[in-house]
Amino acid sequence: MTDTTRTEPTGPATRTTRDLTRAAVSGWLGTAMEFMDFQLYSLAAAIVFNKIFFPDVSPAIGLIAAMATYGVGYVARLAGAVYFGRMGDRIGRKKVLYLTILLMGASTTLIGALPTYATIGILAPILLVVLRLVQGFGAGAEIAGATVMLAEYAPAKRRGLVSSLVSLGTNSGTLAASGLWAILLAVLSEEQLLSWGWRLPFLLSFALMIFAVWLRRNLKESPVFEERADVVDGVAMSRTEVESALVESARTESSLPESAPEKKQASVLEAGIRQRKGKAFFLALGLRFGQAGNSGLIQTFLVGYIATNLDAGRAVPTDAILYGSLLGFVTVPLVGLLGDRFGRRPMYIALTLLTMVLAFPMMLLVTSGSTSALMLGMVLGLNLGVLGLFSLESVTMAELFGSRTRFTQLALSKEIGGILATAIGPVIAASLTAVTGSWWPIAAMLVVYSLITLISAYLAPETRGRDLVRLEDAA
Repeated sequence: MTDTTRTEPTGPATRTTRDLTRAAVSGWLGTAMEFMDFQLYSLAAAIVFNKIFFPDVSPAIGLIAAMATYGVGYVARLAGAVYFGRMGDRIGRKKVLYLTILLMGASTTLIGALPTYATIGILAPILLVVLRLVQGFGAGAEIAGATVMLAEYAPAKRRGLVSSLVSLGTNSGTLAASGLWAILLAVLSEEQLLSWGWRLPFLLSFALMIFAVWLRRNLKESPVFEERADVVDGVAMSRTEVESALVESARTESSLPESAPEKKQASVLEAGIRQRKGKAFFLALGLRFGQAGNSGLIQTFLVGYIATNLDAGRAVPTDAILYGSLLGFVTVPLVGLLGDRFGRRPMYIALTLLTMVLAFPMMLLVTSGSTSALMLGMVLGLNLGVLGLFSLESVTMAELFGSRTRFTQLALSKEIGGILATAIGPVIAASLTAVTGSWWPIAAMLVVYSLITLISAYLAPETRGRDLVRLEDAA
């Protein structure tokens, strides 16, 4: 069999600037929609769901129950990551992104139409959980698919900047949801908010879903997927089919010139079969842990904690997320540019160290009793420990994996990390703060999550500039 150590691909299929722009807008919009859904639900869980779906328990228990309904969606996300991830590696990125946006949008809209506990009793929280599961199933591959698509479209030297649009999508969605909730909290009374006002953001998301679906119908497939040696007529061959193709190529390769396309294709297929498994997945999982865990604590639990335990106005934490998201429009592309300039590993190390050092001072600001100090603490935590890391994650995790399993492995590492950190973290934080009566467990969890990512970044290879078609470059 031909030596594969330096086999070069023929190069990804060409895409015009217009194609890249459409892919970028599609990735940004889909991720914005996912994170708008995420933030709408997380803020609703923190502010109103404990009152309208779990009214017969104490405020602390109600908050824990609301956080748990938020967390169950991450179990469904894992199932979606497996199902849609394998589909994306098999039939292409575009088709999967079309399906996921439909599932997410429909379930989010229906949440806004749910009857409450006062109307149908225990069936209300059950239906809420069901819709959260459907929402999570669709979202399980949405951000992974958008990440893969943008990374595979982007020029290698600007991949960090272009891929950061996924992070800007998360920031846009967070900003839109936080803005909607800030308006509702400012103009509606408590009674109006609990009776009908909470429904408006969920129902309004329907319009965004329609536009996203239209945009993705006109999107071209990823050039890297089309260039894969195991893709025939737009569908990837199975492992058995690949091995059969290698056997057939071995029979005839001695009669082919060294540069023949058949030999190059066989070499790429062989590299995919022999590619090491496992290392990249665990590195990606560790890189995911810090961003996912910090996000669950800052964007979800801390909002509810402030509203329930601190003597602050009910709009203060949502305003802080709003201001932090606005600053993120500078943070996210700046981190992407710096990652393209200096590499992914140095930026990961710098951001995680800063988050660890500032975790306790940040919580001191949040609990100081000063509204401006509270907002400053949350804005710093959001931009350093969440948005900055997400900008790096959007490109680094795609660069770690080979093209044959990139979608599946990226989706799994994101969603397993989400379950272990984002979903479980707020429930643990709610329990620890209830038991201790203090804020210090929140800061300690921020340090632990960031430390896991710091260690993973130290152990990971530098991925900046790697060829996303060439399987030999994968970790």
